[in-house]
Amino acid sequence: MALSSGRYRLQRLAYGPYIGLPLFKPSTMKAAEMTAKPADTSSLPPHGVTWREAVWTWARVAALSFGGPAGQIAVMHRIIVEEKRWVSEQRFLHALNYCMLLPGPEAQQLATYLGWLMHKTAGGILAGGLFVLPGAVAIMGLSVVYALWGNVPFVAAVFFGLKAAVLAIVAHAVMRVGARALGNRVLKGIAAAAFVAIFFFAVPFPVIILAAGMTGYLATGAGSAAFDGKGGHGVKPQSSGADSRPSLLGEELPAHASPTIAQTLRTAALWLVLWLAPVAAVLLATGPASVYSHIAVFFSKMAVVTFGGAYAVLAYVAQQAVENYHWLKPAEMLDGLGMAETTPGPLIMVLQFVGFIAAYRDPGALSPLMGGILGGLLATWVTFTPCFLWIFLGAPFIERLRGNRGLNGALTAITAAVCGVILNLAVWFAVHSIFRQVLPLHWGPVSFDAPVSTSVDIWALALTVAAGIAIFRYNVGMLTTLAACCGGGLALHAAQSI
Repeated sequence: MALSSGRYRLQRLAYGPYIGLPLFKPSTMKAAEMTAKPADTSSLPPHGVTWREAVWTWARVAALSFGGPAGQIAVMHRIIVEEKRWVSEQRFLHALNYCMLLPGPEAQQLATYLGWLMHKTAGGILAGGLFVLPGAVAIMGLSVVYALWGNVPFVAAVFFGLKAAVLAIVAHAVMRVGARALGNRVLKGIAAAAFVAIFFFAVPFPVIILAAGMTGYLATGAGSAAFDGKGGHGVKPQSSGADSRPSLLGEELPAHASPTIAQTLRTAALWLVLWLAPVAAVLLATGPASVYSHIAVFFSKMAVVTFGGAYAVLAYVAQQAVENYHWLKPAEMLDGLGMAETTPGPLIMVLQFVGFIAAYRDPGALSPLMGGILGGLLATWVTFTPCFLWIFLGAPFIERLRGNRGLNGALTAITAAVCGVILNLAVWFAVHSIFRQVLPLHWGPVSFDAPVSTSVDIWALALTVAAGIAIFRYNVGMLTTLAACCGGGLALHAAQSI
């Protein structure tokens, strides 16, 4: 209590000019300064958080956003809810629930939502844009290195180690999400059904998510208690007393959360143009058969249908980019995921790597490097621009639906289905990384890749097992595990074992 009171006194000192509290005046102050008018604070929002503070805070969130969506959401909760007290615990979870229902990366969308709550549209652009920027710059640089020198033996050895760590990290994500999301037999059944549907029957991912969401929504409406879960993606923010302390934003509906029909239509038109105009320009300039058109159309479609968060997006993209478009190999997809795991920002920044490699190998009239850069930037633009559309268009209405049981029921069912989809991703990566050969099997509606047991890569298996022991048994951090596996790859290369 003493600590809380102390923090409150510090908060009063910090925001005294905004809430009418007098600040001390040194006795040495000049007369002119003593009689000067107080600074004009009429332009400040009611909560008193300045634009300058927002910039530094969201830059800090972006710089610390490692570890996939669960880690990124936890970082956001610690800074925005516990440390800054900008929003309350309940409001944070309500925003997270909405972002979990959207296609695309929920962590980036959550940052956009909270930035919008605090500083309207400009705040949402600031928070969401800064969340993406560091990762976009880092992945672009690593993609260039990979394309130019990826076949150099020591570079290949580093990525060999990265694959092993990524497999363990994805497996850990399955366990982490499942431990929180699958609290009863009904939810476990939904997760199992999702895995079987996508792995053995190749049911489209959007169909699985839609079916799960409708099941949760209808069952909750019928009175079922099986879908009363809260939160998502295995993220359970620590309360640490945050609920008992007032947030700066408060619980009232912000004025900008009550848009008119005209404002809603203008928002939709603006962001649809920003999203789709570059796609139309690429189609007209390069033709529908070019790799750039395929990138623009595919990732635009991905932005609409990939519900369930970052790992679910990866499952869909890996399946399409590798097996349908043949832009890259499964091992290269793992290399890209390793890059995304070791850099700040959304995990699905790996999509920039996919776009880069696709255009680098089929650049058309451009040089391979310029084509790759254009392909990577195009994939990033059409992936993340729709995220701002979903938030700015839907958040004002979602703010009025806090506590809606139907939405929470749909979210819980979708999260359970996502567990099955992430398990599919882990198995798919394992089959194509640990085994050198796979055998496509087809039996009626059943179709999947079966590993050839005699083609197992012993060193890949050993590194993966070591990474799994480090993460599961000894709780070694993600970055430490990645670094150790990269070192293991280099050691194997030095010993001429790979």
